[in-house]
Amino acid sequence: MTSHVDTRPGAAHEVELAISGMTCASCANRIERKLNKLDGVTASVNYATEKATVSYPADVEPERLVAEVAAAGYAATLPRPEPPADQGDGQGTGDVGDASDISDASDTSDPAARSLRQRLIGSVVLSVPVIALAMVPAFQFTYWQWISLTLAAPVVVWAGWPFHRAAWTNLRHGAATMDTLISMGTLAAFGWSLYALLFGTAGMPGMTHPFEFTVERVAAGSAIYLEVAAGVTTFILAGRFFEARSKRRAGAALRALLELGAKDVTVLRDGRERRIPADRLVVGDEFVVRPGEKIATDGVVVDGGSAVDVSMLTGESVPVEVGPGDTVVGATVNAGGRLVVRATRVGSDTQLAQMARLVERAQAGKAAVQRLADRISGVFVPVVIALALGTLVFWLVTGGSAAAAFTAAVAVLIIACPCALGLATPTALMVGTGRGAQLGILIKGPEVLESTRRVDTVVLDKTGTVTTGRMALVDVHVAEGTDTTEALRLAGALEDASEHPIAQAIAAGARDRVGDLPAVGEFANEEGLGVRGVVEGRAVLAGRPRLLQQWSQPLPPDLAEAVDAAHAEGRTAVAVAWDGQARAVLVVADTVKPTSADAVARLRGLGLTPVLLTGDNEAVARAVAAEVGIDEVIAEVLPEDKVDAVRRLQADGKVVAMVGDGVNDAAALAQADLGLAMGTGTDVAIEAGDLTLVRGDLRAAVDAIRLSRRTLRTIKGNLFWAFAYNVAALPLAAAGLLNPMIAGAAMALSSVFVVTNSLRLRRFRTAV
Repeated sequence: MTSHVDTRPGAAHEVELAISGMTCASCANRIERKLNKLDGVTASVNYATEKATVSYPADVEPERLVAEVAAAGYAATLPRPEPPADQGDGQGTGDVGDASDISDASDTSDPAARSLRQRLIGSVVLSVPVIALAMVPAFQFTYWQWISLTLAAPVVVWAGWPFHRAAWTNLRHGAATMDTLISMGTLAAFGWSLYALLFGTAGMPGMTHPFEFTVERVAAGSAIYLEVAAGVTTFILAGRFFEARSKRRAGAALRALLELGAKDVTVLRDGRERRIPADRLVVGDEFVVRPGEKIATDGVVVDGGSAVDVSMLTGESVPVEVGPGDTVVGATVNAGGRLVVRATRVGSDTQLAQMARLVERAQAGKAAVQRLADRISGVFVPVVIALALGTLVFWLVTGGSAAAAFTAAVAVLIIACPCALGLATPTALMVGTGRGAQLGILIKGPEVLESTRRVDTVVLDKTGTVTTGRMALVDVHVAEGTDTTEALRLAGALEDASEHPIAQAIAAGARDRVGDLPAVGEFANEEGLGVRGVVEGRAVLAGRPRLLQQWSQPLPPDLAEAVDAAHAEGRTAVAVAWDGQARAVLVVADTVKPTSADAVARLRGLGLTPVLLTGDNEAVARAVAAEVGIDEVIAEVLPEDKVDAVRRLQADGKVVAMVGDGVNDAAALAQADLGLAMGTGTDVAIEAGDLTLVRGDLRAAVDAIRLSRRTLRTIKGNLFWAFAYNVAALPLAAAGLLNPMIAGAAMALSSVFVVTNSLRLRRFRTAV
């Protein structure tokens, strides 16, 4: 994904470098240490994404960072600058990112991938006969060993050339990595075999030897290890190939995000429709979206009505109805009628671009547990080389044959590669955050995952989070002898002429229940009391009971009780009268979202204690809490006091998650141990949160916590098996109980296992 270099005055500049040449976690650790030695530079290198995120001071040129990476023996490239807007590139949805920037090691159009594939195929074809001849004595015809040498030589020299080249580069820079271990092991096995064939007895006609999984004490000049040299090279190439392909699959969700945007758009200019590339749109352009087309960029509908499929961004399968004045998001699909949309955000400002940036930033980060693994892998290779030499000396000193000592030492070199350690965290993060993006859950960084494990209390803002945040007609009380439909028609028609939110809620509720509303005449607004007018020849009043009293139309006892009951629950009651008599009370309230009660129950199922936090009065808060199943309520809290409420819970020993959507929630979201911002809310709240929920459904918070916890479990499982594998295998190799070829296969499979385990996160499903 294309990143920009931050050059704001006084800012800590940041750049994302694309790194090439890394082969294991030790490489990433070495580059990271090299960059961090520069004054004021903070770098984090991710082996899985092959990216380095570098923060640097103003007196350090980005080119110097590239030079430092080159000095470490690797290559780095700066992000491509965005072309000017007048070139028609980089200002539209097409500038969300460039999917080609993400490594695609399984794409045969990539020269590196093509070379890896060719070397793997060649080594498999040549190695199979070598291994078969070595394993099955019945196949060992006269001079079979010389045929094995002929077949094994190109495998070790040509197919294994990337390992030898990298090892030499590292040696020149005084470093050792996984390639050092592989190169030393395979060259040693091949060199020993060549010596035994040319100067020992292994080249004699009729020579045979059995294939053993354990070390036998044989004469130094009679054993050859060509199957080890060829087999290890083949197994590790295969591991690299499948690892690279799995890494591409792990990043598939991010690439899918990058490719969601529309490529072309029909724009209205000078009253005519013109088809142009979507990246040439500018703010203020009006463009046409026909049924089935993608919306080119974020905007506001100016004409037309339709249902918009937002599932690709939110995971929500139900289309959203939109009309004039409604906002729409780029990359969503128009499922219904023709729309004319005015562009409000383009290029890197769109919601799609922001989502992609959040996902990539999270994938580039490192959890605390991964930093420990990096430090271990950084010293692991030199320790392994020392252990291999120690194994060789120990076997020779204790009377073992040179062949036995050599075999054990080579097995130690090959089995100990720390590749799985380097892949354990980033691959799980790539898959977890990518899957989250597909479901409308954006995880800001790996440190967030640790917080989800520890959280025991979840604080829910009421308005816009548990409730819809919009007034709605919830109840209708009519006097004896009054028809409910008539009350709704008359009151709805009168209120439809007002722009007050309560009036609009009544009008919308009436229209939903009785259909079209009649026209209003002689409409008048009674400041602070209500409205009046003439509907179908009837003089209608709607507003506070005091308005009706002023017109000598007091409420009868049953309607007065309905008003008192509504006020006791913190709801708004609107009295309605016509023909000189009070006839109805309409109750309006901020309604609870249909899914909130289910979400609260699911949060409890995760072991969390829900707390309702609101600035509304106690009665309203208690009513909402009772409806959704929350016991603990903190009400009548000023916006600035929400932070104090979170702090008090933390002071009581609680680990607090906060879910909110408004500007007044931003500080509390930042204060909480885990902040979950509803994506339907403000940019300030989203920026303050650790997790962003693109859907306005509280159940998305449940899914976010479940996904985060599962990703963390996957990371820890990966690290456990990577550590356990090395801890268990090294002593076996040193004791001579592992054939080097089997060690090579096991080492390659350990990396593939870690990546495959991470890919299981792609099967994560929402709770609904």
